[in-house]
Amino acid sequence: MKTIFYPENERGKNNIGWLKANFSFSFGPYYNPDKIHFGALRVLNDDIIAGGKGFGSHPHDNMEIVTIPLEGGLEHQDNMGNKGVINAGDVQVMSAGTGVYHSEYNASATDTAKTLQIWLFPKERNVTPRYDQKSFTNDFKLNDLTTLVSPDRSEGNLWLHQDATFSMGTFEAGQPLNYDIKTAGNGAYIFVLDGKAKINSTVLNKRDAIGVYDTSSFTIETEELTRFLIIDVPMI
Repeated sequence: MKTIFYPENERGKNNIGWLKANFSFSFGPYYNPDKIHFGALRVLNDDIIAGGKGFGSHPHDNMEIVTIPLEGGLEHQDNMGNKGVINAGDVQVMSAGTGVYHSEYNASATDTAKTLQIWLFPKERNVTPRYDQKSFTNDFKLNDLTTLVSPDRSEGNLWLHQDATFSMGTFEAGQPLNYDIKTAGNGAYIFVLDGKAKINSTVLNKRDAIGVYDTSSFTIETEELTRFLIIDVPMI
């Protein structure tokens, strides 16, 4: 098993007043040649957006985009005719494909919103753009891992044009999770949202991450109440 440690204090930062952004990989004003991507995972932005503010209409193409609100909600609108609010507990997926325009604004005029926006390189280029979202509020259970996105295109599932699986869970101290890689040859990027955990002797605190690859499984050992996101991606 091989690992790459991504400590929180080495993330890129950008504070423009209404937006406080943290970049796990090179993005916008932040560039680090050692942090371009982890396999198919190209972007993980951890954003804090002021009330009433957000990102005006802008284009994307040939990227698979996953948005996970952590606190508050985002009002989404795109040129495919989709419009609505995604709240904490919801997950949004969008295949930009041949091209899409969208905007994302804090749904509250006063309260801050905290959200993760994640981009993956697609398995197929120039696909027809698509959008979907789903609520997982009633699916999360303590000491259990919930699958948010998977390659399974069955009705009701969130999926992408990539062999990627997104999972999230909250585990009490001393509740180890033995995780099996979902697609042979994939690696996993584990991002600690809150708490403290250990993987292969590396201790991860809040907003630390680790990339794990060249293995079929690994164990996450929690040292306190810990919530984390696992992104299982091809190692392109």
